[in-house]
Amino acid sequence: MPEQSDIDYVAQEEGVDASKLANLVRAGRAVVVRNLRRSIKPLGIGEGLRTKVNANVGLSPRASTPEKEVKKALVALKHGADTIMDLSTGPYLKKTLSAILRHIDAPIGTVPVYQAFGERGFDMTSDSIFRVIEDQCKKGVDFITVHCGIKREYAKKLRGCDRLIPITSKGGAALAAWMLRTGEENPLYADYDHLLDIAREYNVVLSLGDALRPAALHDAGDFFQMAELKTLGELTKRSRERGVQVIVEGPGHMPLDMIEKHVREQKKICGGAPYYVLGPLVTDTALGYDHISGAIGGAIAAASGVDFLCYVTPSEHYSLPGEDDVKRGVIASKIAAHAGDIVKLGKRGEDDTISEARSHLDWHTMARYAMDEATKQRVLEIADSEPCTMCGDLCAMKISQSFVVSKKKR
Repeated sequence: MPEQSDIDYVAQEEGVDASKLANLVRAGRAVVVRNLRRSIKPLGIGEGLRTKVNANVGLSPRASTPEKEVKKALVALKHGADTIMDLSTGPYLKKTLSAILRHIDAPIGTVPVYQAFGERGFDMTSDSIFRVIEDQCKKGVDFITVHCGIKREYAKKLRGCDRLIPITSKGGAALAAWMLRTGEENPLYADYDHLLDIAREYNVVLSLGDALRPAALHDAGDFFQMAELKTLGELTKRSRERGVQVIVEGPGHMPLDMIEKHVREQKKICGGAPYYVLGPLVTDTALGYDHISGAIGGAIAAASGVDFLCYVTPSEHYSLPGEDDVKRGVIASKIAAHAGDIVKLGKRGEDDTISEARSHLDWHTMARYAMDEATKQRVLEIADSEPCTMCGDLCAMKISQSFVVSKKKR
Protein backbone atom coordinates (compact mmCIF):
# COMPACT_ATOMS: atom_id res chain seq x y z
CA MET A 1 0.00 0.00 0.00
CA PRO A 2 1.17 3.59 -0.56
CA GLU A 3 2.97 5.59 2.07
CA GLN A 4 0.93 8.13 4.05
CA SER A 5 3.10 10.96 2.72
CA ASP A 6 2.11 10.00 -0.83
CA ILE A 7 -1.57 9.97 0.11
CA ASP A 8 -1.18 13.39 1.75
CA TYR A 9 0.49 14.77 -1.38
CA VAL A 10 -2.26 13.49 -3.68
CA ALA A 11 -4.97 14.83 -1.37
CA GLN A 12 -3.41 18.29 -1.47
CA GLU A 13 -3.03 18.21 -5.26
CA GLU A 14 -6.62 17.09 -5.76
CA GLY A 15 -8.14 19.33 -3.11
CA VAL A 16 -9.68 16.44 -1.17
CA ASP A 17 -9.55 15.39 2.48
CA ALA A 18 -6.51 13.20 3.18
CA SER A 19 -8.30 10.92 5.65
CA LYS A 20 -11.14 10.37 3.18
CA LEU A 21 -8.66 9.55 0.43
CA ALA A 22 -6.83 7.14 2.74
CA ASN A 23 -10.12 5.34 3.39
CA LEU A 24 -10.82 5.11 -0.35
CA VAL A 25 -7.34 3.67 -0.94
CA ARG A 26 -7.82 1.10 1.82
CA ALA A 27 -11.18 0.15 0.33
CA GLY A 28 -9.62 -0.23 -3.14
CA ARG A 29 -11.78 2.51 -4.67
CA ALA A 30 -8.74 4.70 -5.36
CA VAL A 31 -5.05 4.01 -5.87
CA VAL A 32 -1.91 6.06 -5.42
CA VAL A 33 0.63 5.24 -8.12
CA ARG A 34 4.36 5.31 -7.33
CA ASN A 35 6.91 2.54 -7.25
CA LEU A 36 8.81 2.84 -3.97
CA ARG A 37 12.05 2.83 -5.97
CA ARG A 38 11.19 6.05 -7.83
CA SER A 39 11.23 9.63 -6.55
CA ILE A 40 8.48 10.93 -8.85
CA LYS A 41 5.41 12.73 -7.59
CA PRO A 42 2.68 10.22 -6.67
CA LEU A 43 -0.53 10.19 -8.72
CA GLY A 44 -4.02 9.41 -7.49
CA ILE A 45 -6.54 7.56 -9.65
CA GLY A 46 -10.06 6.71 -8.58
CA GLU A 47 -13.22 7.82 -6.86
CA GLY A 48 -13.54 11.53 -6.16
CA LEU A 49 -10.35 12.37 -8.09
CA ARG A 50 -9.76 14.09 -11.41
CA THR A 51 -10.04 11.73 -14.40
CA LYS A 52 -6.51 10.89 -15.52
CA VAL A 53 -5.14 10.37 -19.04
CA ASN A 54 -2.54 7.83 -20.13
CA ALA A 55 -0.48 8.07 -23.31
CA ASN A 56 0.99 4.96 -24.93
CA VAL A 57 4.40 5.12 -26.57
CA GLY A 58 6.83 2.41 -27.56
CA LEU A 59 8.69 1.21 -30.61
CA SER A 60 7.95 -1.80 -32.77
CA PRO A 61 10.43 -4.13 -34.48
CA ARG A 62 9.79 -2.23 -37.72
CA ALA A 63 9.64 1.41 -36.63
CA SER A 64 11.13 4.10 -34.39
CA THR A 65 14.05 4.25 -31.95
CA PRO A 66 14.32 4.56 -28.15
CA GLU A 67 15.21 8.24 -28.56
CA LYS A 68 12.11 8.94 -30.64
CA GLU A 69 9.89 7.23 -28.10
CA VAL A 70 11.31 9.36 -25.29
CA LYS A 71 10.53 12.45 -27.37
CA LYS A 72 6.96 11.25 -27.89
CA ALA A 73 6.59 10.67 -24.17
CA LEU A 74 7.79 14.23 -23.49
CA VAL A 75 5.30 15.57 -26.05
CA ALA A 76 2.53 13.64 -24.29
CA LEU A 77 3.44 15.11 -20.89
CA LYS A 78 3.72 18.61 -22.35
CA HIS A 79 0.14 18.41 -23.56
CA GLY A 80 -1.30 17.04 -20.34
CA ALA A 81 -0.85 13.28 -20.11
CA ASP A 82 -0.68 12.05 -16.51
CA THR A 83 1.05 8.73 -17.15
CA ILE A 84 3.08 7.04 -19.88
CA MET A 85 2.89 3.41 -20.90
CA ASP A 86 5.83 1.91 -22.75
CA LEU A 87 4.37 -0.69 -25.10
CA SER A 88 7.62 -1.43 -26.91
CA THR A 89 8.15 -4.75 -28.63
CA GLY A 90 11.21 -6.14 -30.37
CA PRO A 91 14.94 -6.29 -29.66
CA TYR A 92 15.25 -2.74 -28.27
CA LEU A 93 12.48 -3.12 -25.70
CA LYS A 94 14.77 -3.06 -22.66
CA LYS A 95 16.78 -0.12 -23.97
CA THR A 96 13.62 1.88 -24.62
CA LEU A 97 12.18 1.20 -21.17
CA SER A 98 15.45 2.17 -19.51
CA ALA A 99 15.52 5.44 -21.46
CA ILE A 100 11.92 6.27 -20.58
CA LEU A 101 12.45 5.53 -16.90
CA ARG A 102 15.54 7.74 -16.96
CA HIS A 103 13.99 10.74 -18.73
CA ILE A 104 10.29 10.72 -17.84
CA ASP A 105 9.25 12.21 -14.50
CA ALA A 106 5.79 10.64 -14.37
CA PRO A 107 4.30 7.23 -13.55
CA ILE A 108 5.38 4.62 -16.09
CA GLY A 109 3.44 1.50 -17.06
CA THR A 110 4.36 -1.57 -19.10
CA VAL A 111 2.94 -4.87 -20.36
CA PRO A 112 5.56 -7.40 -19.15
CA VAL A 113 4.27 -10.27 -21.30
CA TYR A 114 5.51 -8.36 -24.37
CA GLN A 115 9.07 -8.89 -23.17
CA ALA A 116 8.45 -12.41 -21.88
CA PHE A 117 6.95 -13.57 -25.17
CA GLY A 118 9.47 -11.62 -27.22
CA GLU A 119 12.38 -13.35 -25.50
CA ARG A 120 11.13 -16.94 -25.62
CA GLY A 121 8.01 -17.09 -27.76
CA PHE A 122 5.94 -20.17 -27.11
CA ASP A 123 8.79 -21.58 -25.01
CA MET A 124 8.09 -19.04 -22.27
CA THR A 125 7.19 -20.47 -18.88
CA SER A 126 5.53 -19.28 -15.73
CA ASP A 127 8.98 -18.68 -14.24
CA SER A 128 10.18 -16.67 -17.23
CA ILE A 129 7.06 -14.44 -17.14
CA PHE A 130 7.46 -13.70 -13.44
CA ARG A 131 11.18 -13.02 -13.86
CA VAL A 132 10.34 -10.30 -16.35
CA ILE A 133 7.66 -8.88 -14.07
CA GLU A 134 9.97 -8.71 -11.08
CA ASP A 135 12.82 -7.27 -13.15
CA GLN A 136 10.62 -4.45 -14.46
CA CYS A 137 9.34 -3.72 -10.97
CA LYS A 138 12.92 -3.55 -9.68
CA LYS A 139 13.77 -1.08 -12.42
CA GLY A 140 11.05 1.25 -11.18
CA VAL A 141 7.94 0.64 -13.28
CA ASP A 142 4.95 2.09 -11.41
CA PHE A 143 2.07 0.04 -12.85
CA ILE A 144 1.84 -3.03 -15.07
CA THR A 145 -0.86 -4.42 -17.30
CA VAL A 146 -1.27 -8.10 -16.54
CA HIS A 147 -3.75 -10.20 -18.50
CA CYS A 148 -4.84 -12.34 -15.57
CA GLY A 149 -8.48 -12.77 -16.59
CA ILE A 150 -8.12 -14.71 -19.82
CA LYS A 151 -8.40 -18.33 -18.73
CA ARG A 152 -7.78 -21.41 -20.83
CA GLU A 153 -11.51 -22.16 -21.02
CA TYR A 154 -12.13 -18.75 -22.61
CA ALA A 155 -9.29 -19.22 -25.09
CA LYS A 156 -10.79 -22.53 -26.22
CA LYS A 157 -14.15 -20.88 -26.89
CA LEU A 158 -12.54 -18.34 -29.24
CA ARG A 159 -12.28 -21.08 -31.86
CA GLY A 160 -15.31 -20.70 -34.09
CA CYS A 161 -16.77 -17.78 -32.11
CA ASP A 162 -19.01 -15.21 -33.80
CA ARG A 163 -16.84 -12.23 -32.91
CA LEU A 164 -15.82 -10.01 -35.80
CA ILE A 165 -12.41 -9.56 -34.17
CA PRO A 166 -11.74 -12.56 -31.91
CA ILE A 167 -8.94 -10.90 -29.94
CA THR A 168 -7.20 -7.53 -30.32
CA SER A 169 -4.90 -7.54 -27.29
CA LYS A 170 -1.30 -8.43 -28.23
CA GLY A 171 -0.55 -9.73 -24.75
CA GLY A 172 -3.86 -11.53 -24.57
CA ALA A 173 -3.37 -13.12 -27.99
CA ALA A 174 0.09 -14.37 -27.01
CA LEU A 175 -1.22 -15.90 -23.79
CA ALA A 176 -4.26 -17.45 -25.51
CA ALA A 177 -2.12 -19.05 -28.19
CA TRP A 178 0.38 -20.24 -25.54
CA MET A 179 -2.40 -21.87 -23.50
CA LEU A 180 -3.86 -23.61 -26.54
CA ARG A 181 -0.44 -24.92 -27.56
CA THR A 182 0.69 -26.07 -24.14
CA GLY A 183 -2.64 -27.04 -22.61
CA GLU A 184 -1.64 -25.15 -19.46
CA GLU A 185 -3.57 -22.50 -17.56
CA ASN A 186 -2.63 -18.82 -17.81
CA PRO A 187 0.25 -18.42 -15.31
CA LEU A 188 -0.93 -14.93 -14.38
CA TYR A 189 -4.20 -16.47 -13.22
CA ALA A 190 -2.90 -19.77 -11.87
CA ASP A 191 -0.06 -18.12 -9.91
CA TYR A 192 -1.87 -14.92 -9.01
CA ASP A 193 -0.64 -15.04 -5.42
CA HIS A 194 2.94 -14.88 -6.68
CA LEU A 195 2.04 -11.81 -8.73
CA LEU A 196 0.53 -10.20 -5.63
CA ASP A 197 3.74 -10.87 -3.67
CA ILE A 198 5.81 -9.00 -6.26
CA ALA A 199 3.39 -6.08 -6.58
CA ARG A 200 3.19 -5.64 -2.83
CA GLU A 201 6.97 -5.64 -2.38
CA TYR A 202 7.48 -2.74 -4.80
CA ASN A 203 4.12 -0.98 -4.34
CA VAL A 204 3.40 -1.50 -8.03
CA VAL A 205 -0.23 -1.06 -9.08
CA LEU A 206 -1.67 -3.98 -11.02
CA SER A 207 -3.68 -2.93 -14.04
CA LEU A 208 -5.83 -5.98 -14.64
CA GLY A 209 -5.87 -6.15 -18.41
CA ASP A 210 -8.88 -7.00 -20.52
CA ALA A 211 -7.40 -9.38 -23.06
CA LEU A 212 -10.88 -10.09 -24.42
CA ARG A 213 -12.02 -6.47 -24.71
CA PRO A 214 -14.27 -5.80 -27.71
CA ALA A 215 -12.43 -4.38 -30.73
CA ALA A 216 -15.63 -3.90 -32.73
CA LEU A 217 -19.05 -2.53 -31.84
CA HIS A 218 -20.51 -5.89 -32.85
CA ASP A 219 -18.60 -7.61 -30.04
CA ALA A 220 -19.36 -5.16 -27.21
CA GLY A 221 -20.91 -6.72 -24.11
CA ASP A 222 -20.61 -10.29 -25.40
CA PHE A 223 -19.82 -13.47 -23.47
CA PHE A 224 -16.06 -13.07 -23.68
CA GLN A 225 -15.95 -9.50 -22.40
CA MET A 226 -18.28 -10.16 -19.50
CA ALA A 227 -16.80 -13.55 -18.52
CA GLU A 228 -13.34 -12.00 -18.28
CA LEU A 229 -14.71 -9.00 -16.36
CA LYS A 230 -16.26 -11.31 -13.75
CA THR A 231 -12.92 -13.07 -13.38
CA LEU A 232 -11.22 -9.70 -12.90
CA GLY A 233 -13.78 -8.90 -10.22
CA GLU A 234 -12.77 -12.02 -8.32
CA LEU A 235 -9.08 -11.17 -8.67
CA THR A 236 -9.73 -7.61 -7.49
CA LYS A 237 -11.18 -8.98 -4.28
CA ARG A 238 -8.15 -11.21 -3.74
CA SER A 239 -5.84 -8.26 -4.33
CA ARG A 240 -7.57 -6.18 -1.68
CA GLU A 241 -7.31 -8.99 0.83
CA ARG A 242 -3.53 -8.93 0.28
CA GLY A 243 -3.20 -5.14 0.39
CA VAL A 244 -2.29 -4.79 -3.30
CA GLN A 245 -3.60 -1.86 -5.33
CA VAL A 246 -5.40 -2.61 -8.59
CA ILE A 247 -7.16 -0.84 -11.40
CA VAL A 248 -9.32 -2.69 -13.92
CA GLU A 249 -9.11 -2.23 -17.66
CA GLY A 250 -12.07 -2.05 -20.04
CA PRO A 251 -13.08 -1.57 -23.68
CA GLY A 252 -12.25 -0.90 -26.42
CA HIS A 253 -15.13 -0.33 -28.81
CA MET A 254 -18.68 0.21 -27.54
CA PRO A 255 -21.85 1.92 -28.84
CA LEU A 256 -22.84 5.17 -27.16
CA ASP A 257 -25.95 3.76 -25.55
CA MET A 258 -24.09 0.93 -23.82
CA ILE A 259 -21.33 2.92 -22.11
CA GLU A 260 -23.05 4.28 -19.00
CA LYS A 261 -24.74 0.98 -18.16
CA HIS A 262 -21.50 -0.93 -18.69
CA VAL A 263 -19.49 1.39 -16.43
CA ARG A 264 -22.01 0.96 -13.63
CA GLU A 265 -21.94 -2.81 -14.07
CA GLN A 266 -18.15 -2.87 -13.99
CA LYS A 267 -18.07 -0.79 -10.82
CA LYS A 268 -20.50 -3.21 -9.20
CA ILE A 269 -18.63 -6.35 -10.29
CA CYS A 270 -15.25 -4.96 -9.22
CA GLY A 271 -16.37 -3.31 -5.99
CA GLY A 272 -15.75 0.26 -7.15
CA ALA A 273 -12.17 -0.36 -8.28
CA PRO A 274 -10.73 2.40 -10.50
CA TYR A 275 -11.74 1.77 -14.12
CA TYR A 276 -9.34 2.32 -17.03
CA VAL A 277 -10.69 2.35 -20.60
CA LEU A 278 -9.22 2.67 -24.08
CA GLY A 279 -11.56 5.28 -25.52
CA PRO A 280 -13.98 3.64 -25.80
CA LEU A 281 -14.41 4.20 -29.52
CA VAL A 282 -18.05 4.73 -30.41
CA THR A 283 -17.78 3.99 -34.13
CA ASP A 284 -15.57 1.66 -36.15
CA THR A 285 -15.58 3.96 -39.20
CA ALA A 286 -13.32 6.83 -38.05
CA LEU A 287 -10.02 5.69 -39.59
CA GLY A 288 -7.57 8.55 -39.24
CA TYR A 289 -9.85 10.27 -36.72
CA ASP A 290 -10.11 7.59 -34.05
CA HIS A 291 -8.93 10.11 -31.44
CA ILE A 292 -12.27 11.89 -31.93
CA SER A 293 -14.27 8.66 -31.76
CA GLY A 294 -12.39 7.74 -28.60
CA ALA A 295 -12.89 11.17 -27.04
CA ILE A 296 -16.65 10.98 -27.54
CA GLY A 297 -16.79 7.64 -25.76
CA GLY A 298 -14.25 8.75 -23.19
CA ALA A 299 -16.33 11.77 -22.17
CA ILE A 300 -19.40 9.62 -21.62
CA ALA A 301 -17.35 7.02 -19.77
CA ALA A 302 -15.72 9.61 -17.49
CA ALA A 303 -19.07 11.23 -16.73
CA SER A 304 -20.40 7.77 -15.87
CA GLY A 305 -17.63 7.00 -13.39
CA VAL A 306 -14.54 5.89 -15.33
CA ASP A 307 -11.38 7.09 -13.59
CA PHE A 308 -8.62 6.68 -16.17
CA LEU A 309 -8.67 7.19 -19.95
CA CYS A 310 -6.10 5.67 -22.25
CA TYR A 311 -5.69 8.00 -25.19
CA VAL A 312 -6.42 6.97 -28.76
CA THR A 313 -4.38 8.52 -31.58
CA PRO A 314 -5.47 9.32 -35.14
CA SER A 315 -3.26 6.46 -36.36
CA GLU A 316 -4.69 3.89 -33.90
CA HIS A 317 -5.66 1.39 -36.56
CA TYR A 318 -2.95 1.76 -39.19
CA SER A 319 0.49 2.75 -37.87
CA LEU A 320 2.79 3.51 -34.97
CA PRO A 321 1.93 7.08 -33.90
CA GLY A 322 4.26 9.99 -34.51
CA GLU A 323 4.71 13.05 -32.31
CA ASP A 324 1.77 14.91 -33.87
CA ASP A 325 -0.47 11.85 -33.42
CA VAL A 326 0.54 11.73 -29.75
CA LYS A 327 -0.26 15.41 -29.30
CA ARG A 328 -3.68 15.10 -30.92
CA GLY A 329 -4.51 11.95 -28.98
CA VAL A 330 -3.60 13.48 -25.62
CA ILE A 331 -5.52 16.71 -26.26
CA ALA A 332 -8.63 14.82 -27.35
CA SER A 333 -8.53 12.64 -24.24
CA LYS A 334 -7.84 15.62 -21.96
CA ILE A 335 -10.96 17.32 -23.31
CA ALA A 336 -12.93 14.10 -22.76
CA ALA A 337 -11.62 13.76 -19.20
CA HIS A 338 -12.48 17.36 -18.34
CA ALA A 339 -15.93 17.06 -19.89
CA GLY A 340 -16.54 14.00 -17.73
CA ASP A 341 -15.28 15.74 -14.59
CA ILE A 342 -17.72 18.61 -15.11
CA VAL A 343 -20.49 16.06 -14.63
CA LYS A 344 -18.81 13.65 -12.22
CA LEU A 345 -17.07 16.11 -9.92
CA GLY A 346 -18.81 19.40 -10.71
CA LYS A 347 -15.45 20.89 -11.75
CA ARG A 348 -16.53 23.86 -13.87
CA GLY A 349 -14.39 26.69 -12.51
CA GLU A 350 -12.09 26.92 -15.54
CA ASP A 351 -15.07 26.86 -17.89
CA ASP A 352 -16.67 29.80 -16.09
CA THR A 353 -13.38 31.73 -16.12
CA ILE A 354 -12.87 31.37 -19.85
CA SER A 355 -16.54 32.16 -20.54
CA GLU A 356 -16.24 35.40 -18.60
CA ALA A 357 -13.05 36.21 -20.50
CA ARG A 358 -14.87 35.68 -23.81
CA SER A 359 -17.68 37.94 -22.67
CA HIS A 360 -15.17 40.76 -22.12
CA LEU A 361 -12.96 39.91 -25.13
CA ASP A 362 -10.13 39.22 -22.71
CA TRP A 363 -7.81 37.51 -25.16
CA HIS A 364 -4.87 37.15 -22.77
CA THR A 365 -6.94 35.18 -20.26
CA MET A 366 -8.34 33.02 -23.05
CA ALA A 367 -4.80 32.34 -24.29
CA ARG A 368 -3.84 30.87 -20.91
CA TYR A 369 -6.29 28.03 -21.53
CA ALA A 370 -5.07 27.17 -25.03
CA MET A 371 -4.40 23.46 -25.54
CA ASP A 372 -1.08 24.01 -27.31
CA GLU A 373 1.54 26.69 -27.84
CA ALA A 374 0.61 27.34 -31.48
CA THR A 375 -2.99 28.14 -30.55
CA LYS A 376 -1.85 30.30 -27.66
CA GLN A 377 0.36 32.36 -29.99
CA ARG A 378 -2.47 32.81 -32.50
CA VAL A 379 -4.77 34.10 -29.77
CA LEU A 380 -2.10 36.48 -28.46
CA GLU A 381 -1.51 37.78 -31.99
CA ILE A 382 -5.22 38.57 -32.19
CA ALA A 383 -5.01 40.36 -28.86
CA ASP A 384 -2.16 42.55 -30.12
CA SER A 385 -3.84 43.43 -33.42
CA GLU A 386 -7.42 43.73 -34.65
CA PRO A 387 -9.35 41.36 -32.36
CA CYS A 388 -11.20 38.49 -34.03
CA THR A 389 -11.98 38.35 -37.74
CA MET A 390 -15.22 36.44 -37.25
CA CYS A 391 -18.07 38.93 -36.82
CA GLY A 392 -16.89 42.49 -37.38
CA ASP A 393 -19.49 45.08 -36.34
CA LEU A 394 -21.93 42.24 -35.55
CA CYS A 395 -19.81 41.03 -32.63
CA ALA A 396 -22.39 40.05 -30.01
CA MET A 397 -19.89 40.64 -27.21
CA LYS A 398 -19.23 44.24 -28.23
CA ILE A 399 -22.88 45.02 -28.86
CA SER A 400 -24.06 43.52 -25.57
CA GLN A 401 -21.45 45.47 -23.63
CA SER A 402 -23.29 48.66 -24.60
CA PHE A 403 -26.48 47.71 -22.77
CA VAL A 404 -25.72 44.77 -20.44
CA VAL A 405 -24.06 45.31 -17.07
CA SER A 406 -22.46 42.05 -15.93
CA LYS A 407 -23.02 40.95 -12.34
CA LYS A 408 -19.25 40.63 -12.11
CA LYS A 409 -18.92 44.37 -12.77
CA ARG A 410 -21.55 45.59 -10.29
